[in-house]
Amino acid sequence: MTPALTALLCLGLSLGPRTRVQAGPFPKPTLWAEPGSVISWGSPVTIWCQGSLEAQEYQLDKEGSPEPLDRNNPLEPKNKARFSIPSMTQHHAGRYRCHYYSSAGWSEPSDPLELVTTGFYNKPTLSALPSPVVASGGNMTLRCGSQKGYHHFVLMKEGEHQLPRTLDSQQLHSGGFQALFPVGPVTPSHRWRFTCYYYYTNTPRVWSHPSDPLEILPSGVSRKPSLLTLQGPVLAPGQSLTLQCGSDVGYDRFVLYKEGERDFLQRPGQQPQAGLSQANFTLGPVSPSHGGQYRCYGAHNLSSEWSAPSDPLNILMAGQIYDTVSLSAQPGPTVASGENVTLLCQSRGYFDTFLLTKEGAAHPPLRLRSMYGAHKYQAEFPMSPVTSAHAGTYRCYGSRSSNPHLLSFPSEPLELMVSGHSGGSSLPPTGPPSTPASHAKDYTVENLIRMGMAGLVLVFLGILLFEAQHSQRNPQDAAGR
Repeated sequence: MTPALTALLCLGLSLGPRTRVQAGPFPKPTLWAEPGSVISWGSPVTIWCQGSLEAQEYQLDKEGSPEPLDRNNPLEPKNKARFSIPSMTQHHAGRYRCHYYSSAGWSEPSDPLELVTTGFYNKPTLSALPSPVVASGGNMTLRCGSQKGYHHFVLMKEGEHQLPRTLDSQQLHSGGFQALFPVGPVTPSHRWRFTCYYYYTNTPRVWSHPSDPLEILPSGVSRKPSLLTLQGPVLAPGQSLTLQCGSDVGYDRFVLYKEGERDFLQRPGQQPQAGLSQANFTLGPVSPSHGGQYRCYGAHNLSSEWSAPSDPLNILMAGQIYDTVSLSAQPGPTVASGENVTLLCQSRGYFDTFLLTKEGAAHPPLRLRSMYGAHKYQAEFPMSPVTSAHAGTYRCYGSRSSNPHLLSFPSEPLELMVSGHSGGSSLPPTGPPSTPASHAKDYTVENLIRMGMAGLVLVFLGILLFEAQHSQRNPQDAAGR
């Protein structure tokens, strides 16, 4: 081996280990908080710093603090350390970083961790526009609002580790403040559950109490369930109300949503018999606030997608308007089958609409716009031709467009009676019906006439026969005459 080659080999052996040590700093550590980086006031939080197996010490720093916040020895197997805050306050809110020390020196710092404390101001409101129910793949807007002039609103989605969305507040003409967050496209791939907060510019990590959570319901195209009421669509305050959502698809869970509400009710599906599923939603005793339009949806446990909505069901609250209404029948409450009758609903008080209900009927009430005339508001409900199915007890109510689900007190009940069928294709008699006595009298006269005419014929035939016989017996007499 030449001296030059020996020198190069020695140089390579001596440089090898040093090159591995000085190839660069250890990877920067990772910093996170449990249960999260947004912590309610007074709750504990644990901060974790994960680095290298060769770490000998971990250090936690808070932005703005001249000294390290804390130093801890690593936990086995030495690749991470734990820092605890037993009770979160506004003083713990801030931006944190960590780094670790090894034989090669200090690592570079971790990415920053923003630690926020909540619960210092009243909670805002969170609502969905136009509603929390949206077709799968659709878009919507979430409105976070408050009556006070806070500077910024924050929207957070449950289970999402991305940074929360922040918007400046906008003042409304009514005096309140809000921020509108566009959301979408909404898909059933995961749960869409949100909360929002607000804060001031000078304390960006001190937030309000969270709003009530708002869940978005993405509905799909699977077969719609049916929705019905077990008590009837018109109720008085204090009555019980149960809405039943059912399907032959076999859904495992159902939700009930009332139009205009910010939330919905969810119930597990029951199976009253094979192939059917249903859920009962008990809402009683009811108050005027229960009046409105309801829909329900079904879903399977293995899917986060909800079905198409049921047909709408209107729940109406009676006794909320004190103007009285009356109900009458024209020409009268007793009518023959096949004839015409009109039920007339009237009131001297103002109503936009009149509703007609039939006791025990499964269909929703009939609605007609009111007409004004002769100092009254009224609506005519024609029924023609009348059948036995129209017989029953009817009531009418008045409503106003300002709140169409609140009704007047009911009218006095009107019982519509339908007499027997007029029968066949022949026309009914136009004269008054005859009695058995009149029939007897008519038949007696006819019989007398017929009997009289028959008697005259018999007398005439008798005379002719007599003369013929007499002429045969006395031919001379006949010739002489």
